[in-house]
Parts: sequence; C-alpha cells; structure tokens
Amino acid sequence: MNPASLALLAFAMSTDAFAASIGKGASLVRTRLPQALKIGLIFGIIECIAPMIGWSIGMAASQFVAQWDHWIAFVLLGGLGGHMIWEGFRPASPVRDEVAPRPSFWLLVATAFATSIDAMAVGVTLAFADVNIVLAAAAIGIATTVMVTLGILLGRVIGSVIGKRAEIVGGIVLIAIGCAVLYDHLVLQPS
Repeated sequence: MNPASLALLAFAMSTDAFAASIGKGASLVRTRLPQALKIGLIFGIIECIAPMIGWSIGMAASQFVAQWDHWIAFVLLGGLGGHMIWEGFRPASPVRDEVAPRPSFWLLVATAFATSIDAMAVGVTLAFADVNIVLAAAAIGIATTVMVTLGILLGRVIGSVIGKRAEIVGGIVLIAIGCAVLYDHLVLQPS
C-alpha cells in the first residue's frame, strides 16, 4: 500500500469518529483543548488497536482464503463504505437543549469502540494485502486522534452537518480503495 492510499485509509477510518465527536462537541458547554485532546486520544488509541486485532484474525484465516483474498477485501471495504454512506445520508439524531454533563471515561470508551468496528474489519482486509499493519494502525490512530480533537472543538460551531458529509466522503474513499485492491489483483497481477 503506497503512502497516499495509507493516508486515505487513515482518513476514511477516522470519519465516523469525527462525525460522532462533532455531535459530542455540540453537547459540551465550554470545550477546551485539553478535554478535546483527551477524548481524541481515547478514540485514537482504540482506533489504533482495532485494525491490529482484525489483522490478527485475518492472518489466522489467510491460508484458508488466499485464492479469494482480493474479493474479500473488495466486499468488506465496499460494504463498510456503503454503510458509511448510508449513515451519512440518514438524518442526525435531535440535539437536546439541556446542558450535557461531562462525558464519562467508560461512555467515551464504549463510543470509541462502536466507531472502531469498521477499523477492525479493515484490519482483516489488510491481512490479505502487503501492508505494514503497525504503520497502518498508527496512521489510523493518529488520524482519528486529530479528527476527533478537531470534531470536539468544532462541534459547537458547525453541528452535525459537516460530520455527516465527512462520513459520506469516508465511505466513498473505502469503496475506492476496495476497487483499487480488486483492480490491482485482477488486472495488474492476473493469475
């Protein structure tokens, strides 16, 4: 995977967490950088671990599915991308008028885990590609930390409109990467 594809993958994996952080930022009263960075780090660390778990699962299964690995990558990335686009077009949940309390650590961890399921599935896909998983996971974790921190800080200003659009763009990027994996295997490296 070339550096541009890796950067696009990292961005795509961070968009759902970015969308969630904008919603969370909109509910916080006075968001400061240290609080936003703490939330960003929680999301980034979990998003970094998830693809490594998926990669481990994929590596264990890779010897059994080596002939179909490109199709598996295409279907998983396409499905995840389609789901992200679908979620991006769904209406945002209504924002409550009352002041939200400070988010608890465990609620943040649960939310971060929920947004990292797709990163785990992508990790499975990366097991079938020639990818340095540590580098990929670190890129995803860093991108998520930055995007979530920005999302929290910007949430009060821009609301959920940008977050939904970011999720749509992330879905399109995942579908494009899935198509590139299939193209690379079927056209550039025919059996």
